[in-house]
Amino acid sequence: GELGESEGMRRRGLVLAMLVRLKQICNHPGLVDRDANSSEIGIDPEAIRNRSGKCRRLCEMLEEVQASGSKALVFTQFRRMGHLLVSMLRRTLDREILFLHGGTPTAKRQEMVDRFQEAGNDIPVFVLSLKAGGVGLNLTAANHVFHFDRWWNPAVENQATDRAFRIGQTRAVQVHKFVCSGTLEERIDRMIESKVELAKNIVGSGENWLTELDSDELRNLLAFRGGDFGDDE
Repeated sequence: GELGESEGMRRRGLVLAMLVRLKQICNHPGLVDRDANSSEIGIDPEAIRNRSGKCRRLCEMLEEVQASGSKALVFTQFRRMGHLLVSMLRRTLDREILFLHGGTPTAKRQEMVDRFQEAGNDIPVFVLSLKAGGVGLNLTAANHVFHFDRWWNPAVENQATDRAFRIGQTRAVQVHKFVCSGTLEERIDRMIESKVELAKNIVGSGENWLTELDSDELRNLLAFRGGDFGDDE
């Protein structure tokens, strides 16, 4: 196919675009379904939840977080996914849900942080885009961190997680990383976990290390293993 015939920058671009698309499918089909943008998926929280195993599991876990009086940060790489999560969680938790992304004005960002951090403020969940909310914020009101999708670079994920580990945090922080079983998400996660040296080498390279895999490695990575399929968590 086109990928096998491409080289250099073009091949890397094709691989990265493919991986992003597959990541989005693991999150929610509405991210890649063109018809979904103008259909019920964008406005019906139940439809959002019912079409994604990750969404269903997130709702279950956040209901437990809310019931315990705790707060949570939810990170995603995709702004549209953030909007879907906010719509779904407002219905599920019956509370205001904050969402900070790259388009949020600076003044508004600080206002959101202050409101979330305020004692007694009944805002249980703060959704953040990984790039916009992953650095520079102090969000110690949260003692749960959810990575709804994975950034396949440990340093970037760890920076985001550290938002809840800042000075002033007095409770244990639980970190939850969602991985879609039987898919490339699970296999890339295992690659990073098993190859410590690889993880060290890719810290400064974003996710570009994945584009250097040869065609056989990519085929193995992308092969869906239905027998592995299980709960998302």
